[in-house]
Amino acid sequence: MADAVLPARQHMPGYDGSHPLIVFDGICVLCSGFARTVVRLDREARFRFTTAQSPFGEALYRRHGLRTDVYETNLVIIDGIAYTRMDGFIAVLDAVGWRRSAKMLRMLPRRLRDALYGLIARNRYALFGRKESCAIPSIALRERIIG
Repeated sequence: MADAVLPARQHMPGYDGSHPLIVFDGICVLCSGFARTVVRLDREARFRFTTAQSPFGEALYRRHGLRTDVYETNLVIIDGIAYTRMDGFIAVLDAVGWRRSAKMLRMLPRRLRDALYGLIARNRYALFGRKESCAIPSIALRERIIG
């Protein structure tokens, strides 16, 4: 579902599309760590965040044809374009200035990128752990959470 174009400005409560948005699995230790890392790397504080488990996150997942019972992908929306799986990760790396890393990952064949992402996504709780509920985010992240 990479590169799905959205309406110019999304009209969803709490989100006007003016900032890049990351929807992540809030109980996944790896996914929450990714969100905290983006907050640290995003010097211009452009990105906004929401958890997939929130009503807003679930609505976005449904809007983009993603499952809402299992969150095996992130959803990244930048400039009205929705990215999932490894494409979402690469889009974030590019947006925060890690262009070389993004370029290297883009050089991998899509099938390999998707297979690698899928392997990690399916095993992320076993490899990195999970929380019983969404953790209270840091102040820096909390200020950028919507929905």
